[in-house]
Amino acid sequence: MANLSSTSSIGINAPAAKVWQALTDPKIVKQYFFGTNVKSDWKKGGTITWEGEWDGKTYKDTGEILDIDPGKMLKYNYWSSMSGTENIPENYVDITYVLSEKDGKTTLTIIQERIKSEEAKKHSEENWIYIFGKMKEMVESNQI
Repeated sequence: MANLSSTSSIGINAPAAKVWQALTDPKIVKQYFFGTNVKSDWKKGGTITWEGEWDGKTYKDTGEILDIDPGKMLKYNYWSSMSGTENIPENYVDITYVLSEKDGKTTLTIIQERIKSEEAKKHSEENWIYIFGKMKEMVESNQI
C-alpha cells in the first residue's frame, strides 16, 4: 500500500492569530468545513472529532492532537468513518497545519501524510483547496 504525502499552501491577507481562530473555533469551522461540528480541547494528546452529515449519511471522524504550538502549528491524526476502512491506527492519516506570518499576511501550509493511494491524494488536495479557499474568503471579508 502506498504511503504518500501532500503539501498545499494558501496565502491569507490576515494575521496568524485570526487564521488560528478560524482553524480552531468550532462555530467558524462549521461554516467552511462542510458543516462539520469539530470538538477538541486543542491540547497535545487530546482527542479531536468531526461530526455531521454528508450526502444524507451521518459521520463521526476521530483523531488525536499529536503536537500543537498555539497560533503557529497543529498536527493531528485522522480517520474518517466514511473512508470504508477499519478504525485502526494504520488507517489514520497525519495532518499538519503550519502558519507563518509576514507583514500582517499569513501563509497556511497543510501537510497530509500516510495517504494510501494517488486517488485519495488527489481527493484530499481538492478538498483542502476548497475548504481553505472558503476559510480565506471568510477571514479576509471579516466574517469571523
